[in-house]
Amino acid sequence: MLTPPTAYSSQYGGAGFRAGHLRLVLPSDGELYEPTLAFLRACGISVERPSSRSYSAYIPGVPKIDVLFQRTSDITQKVEEGSAELGITGLDRYLELRHEASPVIPVIQDLGYGRCKLVLAVPASWLDVSSLSDLGDVALDFRSQGKQLRIATKYPRLLQSFLNRGGINYFSLIQASGSLEAAPMAGYADLIADLTASGVTLRENGLKTLGDGSILSSQACLVGNRKALKAHPDGLALARELLERIEGYLKGGTFYRLTANVQGDSAESVSVRILSKPDLAGLQGPTISRVYNVDGQDWYSVSLLVRKEGILDAVDHLRNAGARDVAASPVSYLFEHHCQSYRNLVDALEDD
Repeated sequence: MLTPPTAYSSQYGGAGFRAGHLRLVLPSDGELYEPTLAFLRACGISVERPSSRSYSAYIPGVPKIDVLFQRTSDITQKVEEGSAELGITGLDRYLELRHEASPVIPVIQDLGYGRCKLVLAVPASWLDVSSLSDLGDVALDFRSQGKQLRIATKYPRLLQSFLNRGGINYFSLIQASGSLEAAPMAGYADLIADLTASGVTLRENGLKTLGDGSILSSQACLVGNRKALKAHPDGLALARELLERIEGYLKGGTFYRLTANVQGDSAESVSVRILSKPDLAGLQGPTISRVYNVDGQDWYSVSLLVRKEGILDAVDHLRNAGARDVAASPVSYLFEHHCQSYRNLVDALEDD
């Protein structure tokens, strides 16, 4: 059962703030809701939400982290105003909705899920329009006719900056909610700027993306209010625990542990064979230990930590070194000598 929050008041914590606790705000619904809970669960941070209608939850493994649920579009604002010290949202939402001189910074910019692109999409019937330059010509043509090129979007700030950098200055932005794909067909916009993961929905609605019309590559990110964290050292310590788990999981997912048995005269002779290709000999080199068997043969167990994309090359290298029974297992977590995301956060607090 959730403990009712004790009211506490400070610059970055009104009613609902609990001294010594950290507040983490998560998407309450939409495309990031389930993936975010699954991601945190994989990191060893299982979130217990009493019901789908509850806007608060808790993490049994880290009981002093209070979880809040908000719409993805509101999370940047909630972290900015200090209703939570940390939040998970889309990078697109963060960049679009943050204010100038905002205390909110990206703590981990890529959490590895929720990938999509913010793109410009025009009607497929515009056969001669396939680039930003072509779109600029259309905008000038519209202007010569006393009209404005109308673009429907949920991201006016990012879009305007992108178009201006591309030399397109004559257009009007139509802020819209919901599905934008129907906007050109409905007649209230000429083209759209919207998120897409595969482009299938755009194509099914008679739209095509411009070749150089990718405005932003986005994904889920972790953002934090540096002023709020600086004001609450206990919360900062809890943030470190959260970051250690997340970073350890993200790094671990890119590595595999290989183990194999190699026959040799000594551990040193086996190590020479393995180290003949240093780039395939593990992060810090191989771990080698004697295998004791009933036949009394000289066998050694070799263990390597290798990057996921190089696993087959490493397996072939072990085979060429005389290895047998090569086993591979994914690495759940990899903790380096320090947590880089936490170090970056501390540095940002010191610069504030």
